[in-house]
Amino acid sequence: MFSNEARTLVNEKPDRPLRPGDCATAWIGWTFVLMFCLVSASGVELEEARKKFIGGDYGDCIRLCAQAILEKERDEEWPILLARSLLDTGKYPEAQTSIVAALKRSPYSIRIRLIGREVCLHNGQREQAAALLREINELGGSRRWGYRDPANLVALGRAALLLGADPRLVLENFFDTAKKADPKSREAYTASGEVALAKYDYALAAKIFEEGLKQFPEEPDFHFGRAQAYAPSDRPEMIQALETALRHNTNHVPSLLLLADHLIDAEEYAAAEKTVAKALAVNPHSPEAWAYRSVLHHVRGEPEGEAKAHQQALAHWNTNPAVDYLIGQKISQKYRFAEGSGYQRQALRFDPKFLPAKIQLAQDLLRLGEEKEGWKLAEEVYQADAYDVAAYNLVTLQESLAKFQTLTNDEFIVRMSAHEAAVYGQEVLQLLGRAKTNLCQKYGLKLDQPTTVEVFPEQRDFAVRTFGMPGGAGFLGVCFGSVITANSPASQAANPANWQAVLWHEFCHVVTLQLTRNRMPRWLSEGISVYEERQANPVWGQTMSPHYRELILGGGLKPVRDLSAAFLTAQDGEDLQFAYYESSLVVEFLIKQFGLERLQQLLAELAQGTPINQAMEKRLGPLDNIERDFAAYAREQAEQLAPGLNWEKPAGKSLVEDEAGWELLHPNNYWTLIRRGKKLIAERNWQEAKAPLQKLIELYPEQTGADNAYALLAAAHRALGETEPERETLAKLAARDPDAVEAFLRLMEMAALSQDWPAAARNAQRLLAVNPLLPQPHRYLGRASEEQGKREDAISSYRTLLLLDPPEVAEIHFRLARLLHQTGDPAAKRHVLQALEEAPRFRDAYRLLLDLNRPGAP
Repeated sequence: MFSNEARTLVNEKPDRPLRPGDCATAWIGWTFVLMFCLVSASGVELEEARKKFIGGDYGDCIRLCAQAILEKERDEEWPILLARSLLDTGKYPEAQTSIVAALKRSPYSIRIRLIGREVCLHNGQREQAAALLREINELGGSRRWGYRDPANLVALGRAALLLGADPRLVLENFFDTAKKADPKSREAYTASGEVALAKYDYALAAKIFEEGLKQFPEEPDFHFGRAQAYAPSDRPEMIQALETALRHNTNHVPSLLLLADHLIDAEEYAAAEKTVAKALAVNPHSPEAWAYRSVLHHVRGEPEGEAKAHQQALAHWNTNPAVDYLIGQKISQKYRFAEGSGYQRQALRFDPKFLPAKIQLAQDLLRLGEEKEGWKLAEEVYQADAYDVAAYNLVTLQESLAKFQTLTNDEFIVRMSAHEAAVYGQEVLQLLGRAKTNLCQKYGLKLDQPTTVEVFPEQRDFAVRTFGMPGGAGFLGVCFGSVITANSPASQAANPANWQAVLWHEFCHVVTLQLTRNRMPRWLSEGISVYEERQANPVWGQTMSPHYRELILGGGLKPVRDLSAAFLTAQDGEDLQFAYYESSLVVEFLIKQFGLERLQQLLAELAQGTPINQAMEKRLGPLDNIERDFAAYAREQAEQLAPGLNWEKPAGKSLVEDEAGWELLHPNNYWTLIRRGKKLIAERNWQEAKAPLQKLIELYPEQTGADNAYALLAAAHRALGETEPERETLAKLAARDPDAVEAFLRLMEMAALSQDWPAAARNAQRLLAVNPLLPQPHRYLGRASEEQGKREDAISSYRTLLLLDPPEVAEIHFRLARLLHQTGDPAAKRHVLQALEEAPRFRDAYRLLLDLNRPGAP
């Protein structure tokens, strides 16, 4: 029937199977209650009861099912629907009583046994649950002919999964077969989608549930499954799916709890508490709901409430590993990995084979820097379940990390690919050292252990190390407290970000997270890091832009108390970046208004477990006043952006009907000027394009980004052969934009042609801070250093350049040989020979070789 591994479980001697007579007394009492139902079950349609269940009218569903059973309806759907309704409303003992009676009437039903297993677990009867699973296996093997209908195929498939069967074979041989036989099989869609979710195949899960919704558009379970599929990648879509599920069934507990989960992530704890309360009103004994309530007490610093809620979650099944797993997972998502790992260890004490807790513990430990045990646990999960995507990803990642080179000093452990470590590894250590000196001193932190920094040339590896799964596009780095993961410039395609700013930002997280014991809201953590970027280098970090100005003055500013949610509900990348910017603006405002010392006191208050709003009230004053004053500060900053510009945004119709008239009436309008400049550039009308672009720069000199007028004006100057104006324009952009790669490249080229070696070196350094894996900045820096007599710097640049496989390799070997010869280094001969190997007719290299071979030459 099932796999060999499943058969091993089946052949174990049962402790004691659940027998129909076990609860005879209770069944008599239950029958007595049912006899008082007022409406006759005669003629009651099963579909009516199912509609009651789907719509969340569980009381009526229970009544109709009980009536049908009393009237000796033989369809096994009745007791199954009854048991589901009783489970969903927390009537666990009653559900068990009903299952005992149902098995007495239908002794060969595997579907009743399957839900009976769930009922037994909710009543804390693990042995009886295991016995029912073994009975399903035995019946499926001996009476296979009796279970070929779609509903029973799904039940057999679910049992096979529980017994360790291959998920792919189960999907193909059971669930897919059931769907082909009956395209309207709810159970087949639900089971298939749950397998995809369990294996982290979210795209497949979304597809399955969307197919199910074509058959059953009002099925809340399918909307809920779709919400689960979108939860990791698209929170707005997830919320929409949950709203739809709850519109069809306001009592749908799984949807309520997933919504509460989201609200906890968004730090909207009051709203999460209300949502959990709604779930408990439906099922007062839901272990998941009590687990979420325990999490809420934990994040609010209420240990007594946390313990009581935890006890309630285990009230009916006191060794339920899913409870501690869920609590620990949510706490770890708050970056409290030490506390979260404690819950996972408890879950594994309840059930050492509970793999979700084991893989979560593995990731917690890896994020805490406890790598030996973390990797060991990941390997154990992979060996137990080769289809666990998270475990497979981690085991594969470990193989990649083993090839990394480790650079160390007393303060940092830096892991990079060997190639990248050779190119700029020492610069990474130096940058981190400066960040540590600056930020630890500023915030009064003494680190008692080295910080681990891992830089990944493959974005997928970064995502697996950081999130456990591929994805996470847009993240440049993440800090867990004492461990930093970062994307290298090699993983960032054509538009890499300034790696120095990224690492400074992430090390600031090291400081603030450790100061607060990882007990700070996301907005404050990100806000301080972006703010400190600007303090370290004025061109780092985010600044006011036309888009941000429009959002702030147009009502897009989020209240401070809701800022963390903005990171989750952002509709696109621009919205997400605005969340970072607004958070940094709040920090800037708080420091200007109250001073750095008060901010430090706020961080210390958070470390004691005080919730953020209470901590702000205590250390900074009434939150309503802060909200009011910050909104005024943000508006002031927005209004100060290029005050000489007119910022009225023209409607499309205005330009279409009277473009010339609009421009005449709005000569200094930002949108008109940038639009006209871009249009003229596109038309290659270089001369006329200069006027609107020059005016835009004059009125808005601090602009950067994709639509900046500097780059457009420089293009016009270049096309017209106006070299000096082009250089001046690009120099202004380079001084303002830390990621202006094209400007840096052009300025180096122009500086070399004019032999302005200080300018060449300056722009080479700027480009190296963005992408040190490009050969050009090393080439120009080497030449500039050589021309300025900085021999050691030139040697270092040329040696690095050779690691990047430059096209002019012979010339680089020659220049390096000449410099080494000047220092008396015997390695000069090796390099001149390599130059000749690449270019056998290289006359200057022959002359240098002759010079090296003179008597007395080094």
